[in-house]
Amino acid sequence: MIEKILLTVAGRGLCEEMLNMLIDVPFIEKASVTVLHIVPPQVTAEAMSSKLEQGGKILAEAVKSLKVNPNQITPRLKQGDPKDVVLQVADEEDSDLIIMGSRGLKRLQSILENSVSQYVFQLSSRPMLLVKDDTYVKKLKRIMVAIDKSEAGQQSLNLALSLIKDRDGGQLLLVHVTPDQRKSKEGVTDAEQDPVLAAAAAQAKKQGVSYRCISSTGKPGPEICRLAEEMNVDLLILGSPDRRPSIAKTLPDLDRLLGTSLSDYVRVYANCPVLLARTID
Repeated sequence: MIEKILLTVAGRGLCEEMLNMLIDVPFIEKASVTVLHIVPPQVTAEAMSSKLEQGGKILAEAVKSLKVNPNQITPRLKQGDPKDVVLQVADEEDSDLIIMGSRGLKRLQSILENSVSQYVFQLSSRPMLLVKDDTYVKKLKRIMVAIDKSEAGQQSLNLALSLIKDRDGGQLLLVHVTPDQRKSKEGVTDAEQDPVLAAAAAQAKKQGVSYRCISSTGKPGPEICRLAEEMNVDLLILGSPDRRPSIAKTLPDLDRLLGTSLSDYVRVYANCPVLLARTID
């Protein structure tokens, strides 16, 4: 159950639209929502005062746009480095889900341009829903989940089932990509015979969820993104385990930092919102 959501807003409206698409899901509809806008440090006191005034307006407009019971909303206007403040507030609120915008910057570009979403993605152990600036947010009808045998893959499936269950006209796309150096191919006809997909399909069937199995080969990142675009997916869910030992939780994961992990590739290249389910690996 998602009981606490941290929604970061920057005046573009996409994250607010994403939450409005999610909030009618029974799994989420009773969640409390912290709406956060962050004003970064300014050179002068006058500039800071102006930015705080502007930030207050952005926050008020964001709250006004949400289709959420006002009693469930807590607006917060904070000063500081955005990437650090998001992590701090998420910890303070013990958020079950962080929703934030992403410019979809690639690899080192995200580091050089001080990407907030990239930094939070590196250091947070909480599920994150990333909405890129050029993404068109749609009502959730087709949810795709990348399946594998990992704990993160199972958590992704559980999240997907919770979001799509009882949704009229909804369909769950279960995808398993086997790494292969050969050219990627279309999902095979007997995809349900794939042992990984068979188990996931059984769970979907048990919960009365309409589903389709897709088994494919190729490089997982590009193939998952290709299928998401081809299937006109509204939301892509992917497991992203935290692979660092406990003594290194405050240090960036170099794979993610350099953009070489599967989840980072999908975060950058998928043409739809991406929900990263997090687990300790």
